[in-house]
Amino acid sequence: SFKKAAEYQEGRNVRGGRRARAIAKRSTYGRKQQEEVWQNAEVNALSRLARAGVRVPETYGCIDGVLLMELVSDETGDVAPRLDDVILTEEQALEDHEVMMHYIKLMLCEGIVHGDLSEFNVLLDDYGPVIIDLPQAVDAAANNNARAMFTRDVNKITAYYAGFAPQLA
Repeated sequence: SFKKAAEYQEGRNVRGGRRARAIAKRSTYGRKQQEEVWQNAEVNALSRLARAGVRVPETYGCIDGVLLMELVSDETGDVAPRLDDVILTEEQALEDHEVMMHYIKLMLCEGIVHGDLSEFNVLLDDYGPVIIDLPQAVDAAANNNARAMFTRDVNKITAYYAGFAPQLA
């Protein structure tokens, strides 16, 4: 049910003719296969980004269609808040913005564009930002929409931090 899913799926190869046809027909089997493709894409993106030095939750695998991953928490063990739920000092906003721009650069070097990066897809723990929600991540080289998505990701993150550090605007 992800809006504009076709934009994000461009450049993703689906192995097996039967599987690809079923996905295209949107049959029950095809929808199940499409869900599996999205899950595999997220696990793949999370693993690649972790190896590249981007802070993302560690994955433990998929069980019955549910992706198990690390719980990102604060010092008391509570779930780390989304960026949207915190108030930053100007200094922290500038520092975290620099970290996020570094992560976005590392993602691009790895050939991945998040595609939906915003203050709603970043958690903030005691060590800084953690990027989450990557099933829609796209291949920077294979997707014709990647440049626009990359620009949108950078602009959305910068606009968020500029709310606390106006010099970023």
